[in-house]
Amino acid sequence: MKNDTIPVEVFILTADYDIKGTVHVSKYTNSNRELTDLLNDGERRFLAVTDAEIMSKNPNIPPRKYNFLEIHIDSILLVHPASQVLFKETVRSDEDIERFKILRNKLNQTRPR
Repeated sequence: MKNDTIPVEVFILTADYDIKGTVHVSKYTNSNRELTDLLNDGERRFLAVTDAEIMSKNPNIPPRKYNFLEIHIDSILLVHPASQVLFKETVRSDEDIERFKILRNKLNQTRPR
């Protein structure tokens, strides 16, 4: 059977949970509209997610993992590709950013003009 979908790793935000997982979108959809088309499909009431990890907004509840999960469309506040996620800045990320700036400056100084 021919597979007409491609996997997209996503982060899904609901009122109570943050969910990381994979959704499968049509490979025939314009790449910048694939998630939008999936969520706006009038026939679809649930979003299928594979390899899902659910993280409660309550820090006392540990994350849970599921091979397959269906999320009701009405409970979704936000969906975005994991490749576009901006993480919260931490001391570690600040250090990484500073190291990157130093490296970039060194590279710019060694470039022939």
